Amino acid sequence: MSDDPSKAGAAPRPSLRPAVSAALPLALAVLIGVAAGIGGYTFRYAEGLSYFKTDPKACVNCHIMQSQYDAWQKASHHTVAVCIDCHLPHSFFEKYLAKAENGWRHGQRFTTQNFVEPVVVQSKGRAILQENCVRCHEGLVHGIVAAPSARGETLVCTHCHSNVGHGEKTGVGGPFRATELTGVKK
Repeated sequence: MSDDPSKAGAAPRPSLRPAVSAALPLALAVLIGVAAGIGGYTFRYAEGLSYFKTDPKACVNCHIMQSQYDAWQKASHHTVAVCIDCHLPHSFFEKYLAKAENGWRHGQRFTTQNFVEPVVVQSKGRAILQENCVRCHEGLVHGIVAAPSARGETLVCTHCHSNVGHGEKTGVGGPFRATELTGVKK
């Protein structure tokens, strides 16, 4: 019996805890199911499995890359390299980590329409590109790459060879700076 006179004769109130406890797993299951459904639909719609392959056509699943793909087909490396040979690391773990990072960033930017045109390779991508140029052409460039430029900067392959992978400049290498044009006869 209760010593509290205000509770004498009052019926006990039912607790909401059992109802909430029972509904929580159901709500969590529905939330996970909706997220998995949206994720699965998006992966299928975006042809996600194609990105695990080496076919360059996967890179044009997104319409914004069509000009880069078309230019690559006419460029000097078309017969010897596909997109992943230049734009991804070659070790298994690092390659798929880069694919995941790029896929997440590209998906987020294209979905929100928050991207620049023409497409510009980001700093991490430029580092990968440089490593792959040197790896493939090591016998030819070992002395050049090791030596800094006249200004003490590291020489980047795409600065002079920006048209190798995609023909005309498509966002890699960038235009010449004014300091580089000084003293050049036109």
